[in-house]
Amino acid sequence: MAGIYGLLGEKLGHTFSPMIHGMLAAYVYGIYEKKPEELNDFLTERTFDGLNVTIPYKKTVMPYLAQISDKAKAIGCVNTVKKLADGSLYGDNTDYDGFLHLIKKLGGSLAGKKALVLGSGGGSLTAQTVLREQGAAEVIVVSRSGPVNYQNVYERTDAKWIVNTTPVGMYPNNGVSPLDLKPFTQCEAVVDIVYNPAKTQILLDAEALGIPCINGLPMLVAQAKRACEIFTDTVLPDECIDTITQAIERQTKNIILIGMPGCGKTSVGQALAALTGRKAMDVDLYIQEKIGCDIPTFFREQGEAAFREVETQVLAELCKQSGVVISTGGGVVTMPRNRDILRQNGVIVMIDRPMEDLPVAGRPVSQSKSVEVLAKERMPLYRAWSSFCVDNRGIEETARTIKEELGL
Repeated sequence: MAGIYGLLGEKLGHTFSPMIHGMLAAYVYGIYEKKPEELNDFLTERTFDGLNVTIPYKKTVMPYLAQISDKAKAIGCVNTVKKLADGSLYGDNTDYDGFLHLIKKLGGSLAGKKALVLGSGGGSLTAQTVLREQGAAEVIVVSRSGPVNYQNVYERTDAKWIVNTTPVGMYPNNGVSPLDLKPFTQCEAVVDIVYNPAKTQILLDAEALGIPCINGLPMLVAQAKRACEIFTDTVLPDECIDTITQAIERQTKNIILIGMPGCGKTSVGQALAALTGRKAMDVDLYIQEKIGCDIPTFFREQGEAAFREVETQVLAELCKQSGVVISTGGGVVTMPRNRDILRQNGVIVMIDRPMEDLPVAGRPVSQSKSVEVLAKERMPLYRAWSSFCVDNRGIEETARTIKEELGL
């Protein structure tokens, strides 16, 4: 099973592929981030045994392949390449297997329904093929310069399925969506093949509208499993897809701590980071670094509105990370826009502490309003935003409770 494998692409960022393949098999799996002008030499020298191929090379690699599977030929692109015994290259499309797994996992029927596919690249070709084979009556491709584009697409608001195959909203350009979902009042399902962040803006919007939705992580794992089978000439159990998907989710989701000022978020965050081997990030410390002074001084000189603007900017940067512990300020919930920022890549945990134990020194808002008034304003928001709440019964015990609750 030994060999040299890896992911080929132009800008790979925080890919999860090495982690996934490390759980699938015992071969070496690296990252091959190549510029277009480097591609010919790389594919000619062939210092690898197999590749997964991603944006923008799923079509570009095809002329280098001596053999291409019928499935990949029908779709018009490949995402898996294997070096054969004679040194020639074979290409297949395991994205097909991955996307089919994804839509089956989401559930719902495509039979007789209209589907919109956002994007026209390799991922789009795969999605179109699977959607048609699953019975979609009409598959409409939306692209920037196509007959159906991002201006006139709103003439097709009767679409039942919407699939995003573009990189819009993908790390590091989090927080943007290729489409406004609100006009699509008949939409029954939204799929985004992006998996980092875990919840792109289009998925967050779908959740807010009550539309069933799913990200691309199960697809990534399912296609990796099939690629591994091709690389190693083995058959792996289908159950490993869910097992690995859940493991990746646990490892990569941020743990975000919210709660009243002085409830212990920073201390618990540091203890939790130590317990889980993660990096601890304190929002207030990053704010102070950005503004160049302490927070009480900034509050006094610039006011709360200016502080909240900086806080949101810092949150947007920190919450792009994966697998870290983030301790927020007590007022983070006062800005509704922060909720999506926190939820895009993390699980939100509320820390509770008796009001009589909450300190106010050095906390501008706590000094301007009584703790009781703040609690009345914010406690409902903390509870609404969080996945679960833990009582602060001591720093170490609270950290262990969170770790156990999250199955880490």
